[in-house]
Amino acid sequence: MVERMEQLGMLVDLAHASPTTIDDATAMATKPLVISHTGVKGTCDNTRNLDDARIREVAGTRGVVGIGYWETAVCGTDAAAIARAAHYVTNLVGIDSVALGSDFDGAIAAPFDVTGLPLIVDALIAEGYGEGDIAKIMGGNAVRVLSEVLPSGEPPR
Repeated sequence: MVERMEQLGMLVDLAHASPTTIDDATAMATKPLVISHTGVKGTCDNTRNLDDARIREVAGTRGVVGIGYWETAVCGTDAAAIARAAHYVTNLVGIDSVALGSDFDGAIAAPFDVTGLPLIVDALIAEGYGEGDIAKIMGGNAVRVLSEVLPSGEPPR
């Protein structure tokens, strides 16, 4: 399925995949993969969140891990908890593999809506990030992955 999705120019999102599925997908992927919304065990240890091995696997595809905003994803209810999780991923695999993963679909209780994004910027500044790295986390990395994966106008083969 991963191979066919890549051929069709589809983005493969592993947000609800099991560890084994993540392992299998990252082993065969030739394009960046994403985990659009999750937490990381390094800052919030629970069964839903990603362990370091899976974070490294996704980063190894040039993909991104989107940090969720809900309490069980980041073990907190504020922007600082989101920034801590982003910082953990950055320290583990580098700035190019972290993104925001709000999950603003109404299924989770987020501490704020889109108007709270400046709170995340402030929290990232408090974590020591500069303007360029903040731009990557706030959307630049996601745009890069979308640009690499989505079709450029040519039909799939």
